[in-house]
Amino acid sequence: MTRALDDLKRTIRDVRNFPKPGIVFRDITPVLLDPGLFAATISLMSEPYRDERISRVVSIESRGFLFGAPIALELGAGLVPIRKPGKLPAAAQRVEYALEYGTDALEMHHDAVGAGDRVLVVDDVLATGGTAAAAAHLIAGTGGTLVGYTFLIELDALKGREKLHSKRVEALLHYT
Repeated sequence: MTRALDDLKRTIRDVRNFPKPGIVFRDITPVLLDPGLFAATISLMSEPYRDERISRVVSIESRGFLFGAPIALELGAGLVPIRKPGKLPAAAQRVEYALEYGTDALEMHHDAVGAGDRVLVVDDVLATGGTAAAAAHLIAGTGGTLVGYTFLIELDALKGREKLHSKRVEALLHYT
């Protein structure tokens, strides 16, 4: 496991001043280009939840989809995409959440998670926690049980974990 984590950290590319000055963007594209490392990443992100009887993996647009789909397959669970408004074709529930300057919203098909479902939320990065907390809010209204979250990267200095209300949070890599 340690070797795979070291390989991940070496492979993720830092892009300075993207998307705006002063930001260091953690680019996961090189991980996706390496089939062995990508497979190891999916396995490591899935591992903490293998015995949790996960029935739905909720993945957050857009890079969450890249990890959510293979994790759902690995855990034998259904995949639920959470999208930005107006992107889902059937009836959806919506939640708005605060950004640093303004608000945004996410939507999920109203019938995607039901009573008795055990849900894992997947995304690539945990930063401020706003989108992950919004996903939890969508799940809360369904009768399903949010088991936890799994992320490839957690940006510790942004304290996003604090918005996730003591649910289990797993992240493979931590950046300060």
